[in-house]
Amino acid sequence: MIEYLRGTLVSADDKRLVLLTPGGVGYAVSAPTSVLARLPGKGGEVALHVHTQVAEKSIDLFGFLDSDDLALFRTLISIDKLGPKKALAILSLYDAGHLREIVFREDADMLARVPGIGPKSAKQILWHLKDMVNKLGAAMPSGQAADAPQGPHSEYLDALAGLKGLGYAEEEVRPLILDVFDAEPDLDAAGAIRAVLKKINAMRS
Repeated sequence: MIEYLRGTLVSADDKRLVLLTPGGVGYAVSAPTSVLARLPGKGGEVALHVHTQVAEKSIDLFGFLDSDDLALFRTLISIDKLGPKKALAILSLYDAGHLREIVFREDADMLARVPGIGPKSAKQILWHLKDMVNKLGAAMPSGQAADAPQGPHSEYLDALAGLKGLGYAEEEVRPLILDVFDAEPDLDAAGAIRAVLKKINAMRS
């Protein structure tokens, strides 16, 4: 099985890339858009952690820039009826931290935004992922503290919901909430909201 590839980028589109190894072999590797968007220009060097999917009539490769993303991909495809293409679609729309939040919120509507996943499928996927939350947490990049809420999850999610209720966009307040809980893990939701509002006011003043 191919687990790792390093070589020169030959081409890339919105679904896959072609990598030429030093041995002169070119590999077509599917990848989420989060990976494709971070590739260097043509001729640049790329290193990928790879999942090899062997089927009766094909061998497909799926590439990721670090082993943590590969582990998360493998967690997703272990779910019954959730194949590699849908797993890639999920990881193209949501990073590990965001996906974990969706699982904790049991937010089927957010998951159903992924192309190819309807409301019924989203609920089934969430039901399976609930038993894998710890694995999802372990799959988050170790250096990205912003992806891992340090406070109680219920307080974190309540603070997020409260700020969204005040009209703030999730993309704006999410990193601020994570920073607040990272600094003060014992805060309750109300305290976290106050702290985030102070940060926002300071940033805008």
